[in-house]
Amino acid sequence: MTQHSQETVIGRVTSVFGVKGWLKVFSYTDPKEGILDYRDWTLVLDGKRIPAKLEDGRRQGQGIVVRLKGINDRDLAATYSGAEIRVETEQLPELPEGEFYWHQLEGLEVVTVAGECLGKVHHLMETGSNDVLVVRATAGSIDQRERLIPYLPDQVLKEVNLDAARIVVDWDPEF
Repeated sequence: MTQHSQETVIGRVTSVFGVKGWLKVFSYTDPKEGILDYRDWTLVLDGKRIPAKLEDGRRQGQGIVVRLKGINDRDLAATYSGAEIRVETEQLPELPEGEFYWHQLEGLEVVTVAGECLGKVHHLMETGSNDVLVVRATAGSIDQRERLIPYLPDQVLKEVNLDAARIVVDWDPEF
């Protein structure tokens, strides 16, 4: 039995770029170019894991384009469209106190300051002005509603406790 180290999704391959095997990628890193800091990628496509090495990359318009080792033509590159780009979580830099990676927040229970359970963080979305927690109901939540809660530390998020797997929010359950 092999021990898989933990991985974090940092982007996905969207399409081919040009005829020499370059790929367009959608980066989840902030800033977008941060994805180019990682050389050893695992591409996950249709349940298959494909090791990949980043050889070159740059900003192109609003997105990022990359060249991966061994992919030299458009047809081969096209077979990677839609792949998730993952790196080993331990490669990610340490964040300052009070900052979190999205993957650390997913799955955490969300409770109001009054102790009412709203559910668990399913995923996060970028809206432009601020990130949003998508909170889905669980068996223990006060109702079965999905809630979109703005990720605003201090204003809405009162406490993020990774050890207790809990986020405390100042949020009206009626919203």
